[in-house]
Amino acid sequence: MDETLFYVFGIALVIFALLVSFAGLRTKALPEGPVLAVTTAVFVLLVGATSTFAVRFSEDEEAHRAEEAAHAAEEAAAEGGEEASAGAEGGEAGGGQPQPTGGEAPTPEPAGPGDTLQLAADPVQLLFDKQRLSSKPGEVTIEFTNPAQIEHDVAILEGDQELAKSELIAQGETSFSVELAPGGYSFICTVPGHAEAGMEGTLTVK
Repeated sequence: MDETLFYVFGIALVIFALLVSFAGLRTKALPEGPVLAVTTAVFVLLVGATSTFAVRFSEDEEAHRAEEAAHAAEEAAAEGGEEASAGAEGGEAGGGQPQPTGGEAPTPEPAGPGDTLQLAADPVQLLFDKQRLSSKPGEVTIEFTNPAQIEHDVAILEGDQELAKSELIAQGETSFSVELAPGGYSFICTVPGHAEAGMEGTLTVK
């Protein structure tokens, strides 16, 4: 209703202004006396009415937009609740087990008989007696012997990540175990400079 009245009074104001301008151009003189008073009163009335309904129309528009935004928010919340409910039902149907998120598959647990591997340090040079080792997956035990007076150790790496390491020994023996899945690994002596000098090798688990 306010929108219709706004357009009615607005159009009437424009038409009245054009008529007054046309009449002024025809007579080449401003109206006087009662004519001027009536003209001014009508003009003021039309301007006031147009302004009033323009404000009310603007308020109605803002209220309508706010109502639409609130309705859209309610629909979005309802859709989100339905998706969460569907996800919960899917979890219950799967035996109540939590589902992995983030797109990463769970790391499989190593399974297999494993193996016990022998490794020794060279008594003189900064070398191991083997540069390649192989094992079945599972618990892999490294039995390490160091006959030299210089201390050495053995660490198993997956890429740059250290998975396990023996104690540091000289003229002695030690052992350690680590669970390994099928894949490629490396072994090194972690004493600074020893791996760079040649105390390193590869371990294949398959």
